Amino acid sequence: MSTYRAFEATGVHNLQLVERELTDPAPGQVRLRVEACGICHTDVLAIEGLRADPSQPVIPGHEIVGVIDAVGAGVTTWQVGDRVGVGFLNGHCWECDPCRRGDFVNCLNQEQTGTTIDGGYAEVAYARASGLVRIPDGISAIDAAPLLCAGLTTFIALQQGPARAGALVAVQGIGGLGHLALQYARTLGYRVAAIARGPEKEAYARELGADVYIDSTSTDPGAELAALGGASLIIATASSGASMNPLVRGLAPNGKLVVVGAAPDPLTVATPDLIFGTRSVMGSLTGTPIENEDNLAFSLAHDIRPRVEVMDFAQAAEAYERMLSGQARFRVVLDVKAA
Repeated sequence: MSTYRAFEATGVHNLQLVERELTDPAPGQVRLRVEACGICHTDVLAIEGLRADPSQPVIPGHEIVGVIDAVGAGVTTWQVGDRVGVGFLNGHCWECDPCRRGDFVNCLNQEQTGTTIDGGYAEVAYARASGLVRIPDGISAIDAAPLLCAGLTTFIALQQGPARAGALVAVQGIGGLGHLALQYARTLGYRVAAIARGPEKEAYARELGADVYIDSTSTDPGAELAALGGASLIIATASSGASMNPLVRGLAPNGKLVVVGAAPDPLTVATPDLIFGTRSVMGSLTGTPIENEDNLAFSLAHDIRPRVEVMDFAQAAEAYERMLSGQARFRVVLDVKAA
């Protein structure tokens, strides 16, 4: 096969099926045949033109699972036939100051899969060997794909503060990120509070691991958490800064609000809410490839799985629209292998 099919994003909200020439992987890279690719809200960066040069075509998608079919020069730890994943970060450089200090997530020379470099809405993808995640036996490509981004993001966020077993941990938002955060928090032994809009989401929240449900449309979630003794951690996954504003008051002393939901509006915090109680607010991006392997192993061992809607590769545009609508329960995944 000398070509492969891919969906290119150019301009604003323009996703087109094209034929790409198959090329050899560059030195330090591998080429893989894509089996599945999750649809993430961050895909708007590519598809809605929210990048440096939207006129340049890019293939979206950064929850990629596939099988290596070619390795570039200098790649010694991966081989043809290996089952691998690629997340949002496409591989660190090993050479910049953060890399030299072991902070690979904040590598200064790291491409963002599906945004600054081609991603997985395609039959073939390319990635730096340093960005690869080994996919364990026992988990399907469809299930593994969302765990590479939505799963890893919340798995790492839950490790951002010292929270003892049995402590109250809250998850704000029950969507693609939040529905996995609830499962992780439950399995890690926390008392779990779910915060979402509307009473109709309570059944989902409790099924996924919540001990307590807080409807933010009928009560102040910060006050509710404070009445429960305060949360050691709050994982904020909703794409709304305004919805996060009341949460700081619901933190226990030394508690942390960990923001993983990217929002267009600012988060506003009253300084006394931080000072009295020694509380903090922080962001958390994702994790390293080896942490992603830990995440997959943990998910496999404890039967943590994403709730997915599977769509054919040819329906990539429709799958993206389904994600944007907010109606998906809870993650949309492209089945590329069956194409």
